Amino acid sequence: MTSQAIIAGGGIGGLACALSLARADMPSVLLEQAPAFAEVGAGLQLGPNAVRVLSDWGLMDALQACAAFPEALRVRDARSGASLGRLALGAMALVRHGQLYATLHRADLHALLLHAVQRRADAVQLRLSSRLAAYEESGGGVCARLEDGDSVKGDALIGCDGLWSRVRTQMLGEQPTRATGHLAYRGMVRAADLPPALRANVVTAWLAPRLHVVHYPVKQGDWFNVVAVVQGSLPAGDDPQAWTHDAHASDLRRVLSSACTELLTMVDAVADWKLWALNDRVPMQGAHEHARGRVALLGDAAHPMRPYLAQGAAMAIEDAWTLGRLLQGTDEHASRDWPALLARYAQTRWQRNARVQARSQRNGTIFHASGPLRWGRNTAMTLLRERLLDNPWLYGGPPEPA
Repeated sequence: MTSQAIIAGGGIGGLACALSLARADMPSVLLEQAPAFAEVGAGLQLGPNAVRVLSDWGLMDALQACAAFPEALRVRDARSGASLGRLALGAMALVRHGQLYATLHRADLHALLLHAVQRRADAVQLRLSSRLAAYEESGGGVCARLEDGDSVKGDALIGCDGLWSRVRTQMLGEQPTRATGHLAYRGMVRAADLPPALRANVVTAWLAPRLHVVHYPVKQGDWFNVVAVVQGSLPAGDDPQAWTHDAHASDLRRVLSSACTELLTMVDAVADWKLWALNDRVPMQGAHEHARGRVALLGDAAHPMRPYLAQGAAMAIEDAWTLGRLLQGTDEHASRDWPALLARYAQTRWQRNARVQARSQRNGTIFHASGPLRWGRNTAMTLLRERLLDNPWLYGGPPEPA
């Protein structure tokens, strides 16, 4: 059997994993359940830690062709419009952290990675309409059984199959996801359709009790991504595993009835809203949740997180980069010790991922605060300014494998 890794899932994490392994001269076969590669969703943010990885992979030109690079993060009160805090990004992110801060459409990041993987056809086999049903691990490898009755054999299996991961379920047992009680309304609007004051090249976060709204430029500033997160639940009968639901703008407008005029102008400019129910898991408890034997988890399959630190995609990219770095330190012509390699991967990644999960959850509480907590948050932003908003421990990553 030709030496290869099996990757389950063709989203951002799976493609990043395939590219990272290919750069380390490790062939792989990537199994994607859909009949075509596509990415649902809207915008995402990539901190300097994730941009650093894309730069290391030679993808900066491709990133600059589709992303925006905001000059600042602004935090404002959703009701009064008052400024609560500001963090300089742009050139200052480069000075502080050695890389830029990027915002882009999720589909553009997916396409960027897919194109890079397709250029490595010598090392990556892409298989569509190939949904993993189960796997069997033996002393010499892993056999992935597909729903259509076919099977694929490899030296290791990397589960990049997201929040509802089948690899995770078999590896760790049935562990239900956790409903956060938060709903995300997502939409896009052309910059040309906004008043000049709302076209600034910045990430703006509006905070109010029980909700917050974030908007930022994507597609080189030609569009803005808008996300409104409110506390609530899906209507009865809606599938929580569905990625998107049709949303009614009137429902969101009702929740934002006391918002300031500037924020309402941005929200009203969005013509089509989609709705997601946000689910996650408790922060990782140990390395055993990242890898066992010849099977490992990557991205949301291992550590789904709330979007309040804007690091979901970044942590998947970091996971993939780490696997590649570990493989670069092995002899491609010798039999690689996958259980030992994946154990090192798990030890390197789990605590950082758990910290980001916990910090993301905490941020959600702070963003939606009311009463004394809200007062304390606003006071802290006034006193600490950029020190409160910056995250050098995060943006300086990813850490080199131990």
